[in-house]
Amino acid sequence: MISYAKQDGNTVRVYNEHNSQIFAWSGILVGYTNTSVSIKQGSTVRVYDERGSQISSYSA
Repeated sequence: MISYAKQDGNTVRVYNEHNSQIFAWSGILVGYTNTSVSIKQGSTVRVYDERGSQISSYSA
């Protein structure tokens, strides 16, 4: 489960309920829920699940 995500320079860091980093991707944080994170990378927003696997994308 995703507890929170934060922008750290050009990197988005995603953390679980134990405050441990789950994964990090380059890009701009668009938003997050407890099951997904949306990150803008270039002209595309990619949506990742709580394991860091891409589940969808769309043009920004």
